[in-house]
Amino acid sequence: MTLANIVMMVIAFGLLIIIHELGHFLMARAFGVHIQKFSVGFGKPLFKVTRGGTEYLLSLIPLGGYVKMQGDNPEERDEVQQSDPERDFLSKAWWKKALIVLAGPFANLLLGLLLFIFAMVLPQKQEDLAPVLHSAAGKWAEVFSAGDSLISVNGKSVAGFNAFLIELSQHAENKVAFTRAGQPQSLTVAAAERDSLIRSLKPLVSTRIGEVFTGMPAWKAGLQEGDIILAVDSVAVSDWYDMRERIIASEGNDVLVQVQRKNDVFTRRIPLQDTLTGEDERMIGIMQYLPVKQTIRYSPVEAMQYGSLSTLSFITMQYSGLFRLAKKPSELKNNVGGPVMLVSMANDVGSRGISSILLFFASISLILMIMNLLPIPILDGGHIMFFIIEGIFGKPVPLKVQGIAQRIGFALLLWLMLFAFYADISRLISRMISLR
Repeated sequence: MTLANIVMMVIAFGLLIIIHELGHFLMARAFGVHIQKFSVGFGKPLFKVTRGGTEYLLSLIPLGGYVKMQGDNPEERDEVQQSDPERDFLSKAWWKKALIVLAGPFANLLLGLLLFIFAMVLPQKQEDLAPVLHSAAGKWAEVFSAGDSLISVNGKSVAGFNAFLIELSQHAENKVAFTRAGQPQSLTVAAAERDSLIRSLKPLVSTRIGEVFTGMPAWKAGLQEGDIILAVDSVAVSDWYDMRERIIASEGNDVLVQVQRKNDVFTRRIPLQDTLTGEDERMIGIMQYLPVKQTIRYSPVEAMQYGSLSTLSFITMQYSGLFRLAKKPSELKNNVGGPVMLVSMANDVGSRGISSILLFFASISLILMIMNLLPIPILDGGHIMFFIIEGIFGKPVPLKVQGIAQRIGFALLLWLMLFAFYADISRLISRMISLR
């Protein structure tokens, strides 16, 4: 983690917030609200210019920016005589105020979508499992054997196991070529049997670690990409499926893992963490090694399709995770991260190329949207909630009530920030100790 990476992370994060504020700015202008100030950055102004009655500033601290609208503070409205009250933010209809506030998160949504699409246009470094079978279930166990190598589907060669499944799913009837002990074999799969075949096959997966998820128990325990897990709770494991089952079935709150790293063999006792997937499973936070490396390119039309689907899937997954976290708040400590964790993750994706970096910041932009729309006073979602209440009852929420709610919201966010810093530092210290 270099200083250059930290600086780039700060600048990029600041740009995401500026896009958010630009959304508020443009929507406010569209509804005739006077913008007093638009600042890029916070703190002492380094440069400023006034255009059309709006003061544009470039400030010292590049952690985002802010928009100051005329009449957006009820207390200031009472104290200062406005020359044109019709251009006050708070004088607008409730739905206009709600849309002005909503425009910030919407800008992050739009940016995330565009980054996802643009990243898909670039060459994609993809990884896959080897197209070698571990097993087949049901009637297909009579057709395929462990160690069979999948060669092609309908004459089109496949480089990896998932590429094989994708190619298989794109046709109703398929002719599959494979080898067994070096001898060529072939099979015609009828349309009615295709989905059954896709569900039944398992690829051969070793216990070599491909990725250790930042902040997870395995990461804190010092495990690294390329490590090979030899045993779980003193029982030898031969493949990923056996290893995973032993971790899930462990009766304790942690597992003893024997690991091989190059010529060294060592053990680590790793705590188990509950998943937020809705399944009653526990994990240590690792992913299998994907030996097949390839680069593919999508057409602009495909990039728009996959980028849009990825955006929708990411948002759905995040809201689903928040809902499950609300039902299981004890897992908050394992699922919250701050700037240290973000920089560490950025450092990891930075080594994978520009496409991965764009996808990372697209995800951060979407997370900013999701978090800002939470109905917490002081966040955009809290303000929108107040304006909807105003629309229902025909009058604004009393200032005293708003003030109390916003103080509670501020205290909650401050506690969450401090908790995230604590979680970051504790994870980092745990990993440093384990690596030593």
